[in-house]
Formats: sequence, structure tokens, C-alpha cells
Amino acid sequence: MKNEKASAKTSEGVGLGRKGVMSEKAEAHGRYFVECHDAFGNLKFRDMIDNLVTTAGKNDALDKYLSGTGYTANFYIGLVSGTGYTTGAVAADTADNHAGWQEDVNYYEATRPAAVFASAAGGSKSLSAALTFSISETTTIKGCFLATESTKGGTSGILYSAGLFSGGDKIVSDGDTLSVSYTASL
Repeated sequence: MKNEKASAKTSEGVGLGRKGVMSEKAEAHGRYFVECHDAFGNLKFRDMIDNLVTTAGKNDALDKYLSGTGYTANFYIGLVSGTGYTTGAVAADTADNHAGWQEDVNYYEATRPAAVFASAAGGSKSLSAALTFSISETTTIKGCFLATESTKGGTSGILYSAGLFSGGDKIVSDGDTLSVSYTASL
């Protein structure tokens, strides 16, 4: 008789795989909406600006929001001039150093108009009402910016964002009114 032995062997394998990567990304961006009416109320142009949020603006937002302390900011909108323009806004621009462009101050308001924001909804925060610039002389406007200083031509505070019109330069004249709205999103 033959001696047969049977051995039971168990083989188990475990594999671990990952089909996808969960990731969250918040990108700060915004959009300006601008309308210009002449002295008679006729629409001269309507344009929008997809802006660049500067590194200083992003850092300021992160420092304030994630610091765990109370913070209140005042923001103001200014106009980018066609005079002295060489390049648009870049991430490294700051309120005191934006070498490729300068502010256009050819409007009657004594200071930059104050940006008053409504409550955030859907990941966006918009101005509660459009801001008005009463143009004081013929000039070329290239875009808009958002900063924390109210002084026309001022270079202190934080430059949060800036951008150029999507439809090119805009010539405005004494008596024209620019209405500017802004929406920031994450």
C-alpha cells in the first residue's frame, strides 16, 4: 500500500490600490464688471476683467483668516492708467511696487471709492453696490485694482488684486461715469 499524505496549504494575498487622489484646492480669483456712461447717460462701453490676485493679497487673506483673531479690513477700488503702462499686473506686485503700471487718478472723487461687500454665498463675495468714478478729464483706462488704502495714488497697504479689461483699453472723457462692481471667489 502506498503511503499518501495530503497537506493543506492556504494562500492569501492582500492588495492595496488607490484609484484616485482626493484633493482640495482653493484658488483666489475675482472679476470686475465695468460700465461707462457719458454725460447724457448713454452707455459707452461695458467690459469685464478677470483679475490676478497678488501674492501679497493671498498672504494677507491667509494671515487674517487663519490667525484666529478678529480682523476688519477696508478695501478700495482704483483704476489702472494707460499712461506709463508697460506690463499688466503680476503676482509679485505690491501696493508700493507695481513697476509695469500706475494708477489713473483722473476722477473727481477725493479718494478711491470704498468697496463694501455683501455676505458671501456659493464661494463668492460681491460688492453690495457698484462703485462710481466721475471722470474729470479725457484719459485711457486699462483696468482696475483692489487695495486697502483709500488715498488716490497711495502706495501703502495691501494690493489684493488687479487686472486689465478683456476688450482692450478704454478712453473716457470728462463727464463720463464709470460704475465698477467686483466679485471675489475661492
